Amino acid sequence: MSTSPMSTSPMSAAPMSTLPAAALPPVVTPEEWSVAAAELRAAEKEHTRAGDALAARRRRMPMVEFGTYSFEGADGPRTLLELFEGRRQLIVYQFMPGPPWCEGCCMFTDQISELAHLHARDTSMAVVSRSAYRDLAALRERMGWQVPFLSSAGNDFAADCGTGEGFGLSVFLRDGDRVFRTYFTTGRGVEALGSVWSFLDRTPLGRQETWEDTPAGRPQGAPYQWWRLHDEY
Repeated sequence: MSTSPMSTSPMSAAPMSTLPAAALPPVVTPEEWSVAAAELRAAEKEHTRAGDALAARRRRMPMVEFGTYSFEGADGPRTLLELFEGRRQLIVYQFMPGPPWCEGCCMFTDQISELAHLHARDTSMAVVSRSAYRDLAALRERMGWQVPFLSSAGNDFAADCGTGEGFGLSVFLRDGDRVFRTYFTTGRGVEALGSVWSFLDRTPLGRQETWEDTPAGRPQGAPYQWWRLHDEY
């Protein structure tokens, strides 16, 4: 079926503006492009190896015992220990209070990957905010997020995490009923997070694969073997 020149399909919106020639990448031959791509790939590999070394250093961070807190969630009050949901590790994102809502916190939460893959590595995740739970629940429903949301209103969790009215991401490890904090980042340290790998690389147990530089005694298995479709775990 032919399409009218006046079609207003999503792909035929306003015409794209032209960038000045000086703002465009230089045009080169295929051979020159291959050389440049190989040089960039080598630099990216170096960057990846540096990232692996940083992840290994994170796994060797000391930890500090954390207190007891009560949060309000979909199922009523829950303690910090209960947020682990029986798993060994817990990642908590501190969401800035609202409304109005922080666009950056919303963008971060949009990027949180399928939780089943984290669960398969003995890791839970939750979003905590000083906002009232009813407001958090309404935002979560509106945005279609699956990650648990909880309110820390009335306790010192945000202050003890060093976020106050701001945002940040903490990692916790439990040993029986004792909870320890092992990692924290904020600012641009949060920007690169969202994939399964990026989250696991911030935890003391890591990806739990044999190629990792990990302290002795921590769980490790063959790479790739634990991967599943998220509905098949």
